[in-house]
Amino acid sequence: MEARVSESIEIAVPPSVVYEAVTDVANMGRWSPECTGADVKDDGLRPGVRPGMKFTGHNRSAKRPWSTQCTVTAAEPGERFAFLARGAGLRVAIWSYRFEPLDSGQATKVTETWIDQRGWFMHFIGPKVSGIHDRATHNRQTMKVTLQRLKETLEKEHQSS
Repeated sequence: MEARVSESIEIAVPPSVVYEAVTDVANMGRWSPECTGADVKDDGLRPGVRPGMKFTGHNRSAKRPWSTQCTVTAAEPGERFAFLARGAGLRVAIWSYRFEPLDSGQATKVTETWIDQRGWFMHFIGPKVSGIHDRATHNRQTMKVTLQRLKETLEKEHQSS
C-alpha cells in the first residue's frame, strides 16, 4: 500500500507569493528541517520553473547528508507545484504543493503532500542512508515545521513590504 502524508496551513499572503517561495527550491532550506537546499540544472534555454526542470535536492538528518535527483512534474503558477525525487536512479517520492486562494486571494491554504514511491531496495537502504526508519511519521513532523516556518517568514516579509 502506498504511503501518503499531507499537511496544510493557512498563510496570510496571496497564492502567487507562496508559490514563488516554494518553487525557489534552492532556498527550501530556509524552512525545512531536513532539506538544506537544491542545485537547479539550468539549461539556459527556458528560464523559470517548468515541468521537466531538474534539480538536485540536498538533505541532512542527524545521521548524515544525502541528495536526490528531482524532476518537476507540475508547475502551475499560484496553483500547484510537484516533483519526483529519485535516489541512485530509483523512485523515492513525489512531493506536491497545492495553493488555494482564501480571503478573496489575499491569503492561501497551502497543502504539502509526500507520496512514497520507494520499492523494496529503497525501503531497505533508505534508513541506512538517512537514519530515518519511519519515513511517513518523520515527514509529517518535518512538513508541519516547514509549513509553519514558511508561514512565519512570508507573513513577516509581506507585512513589511
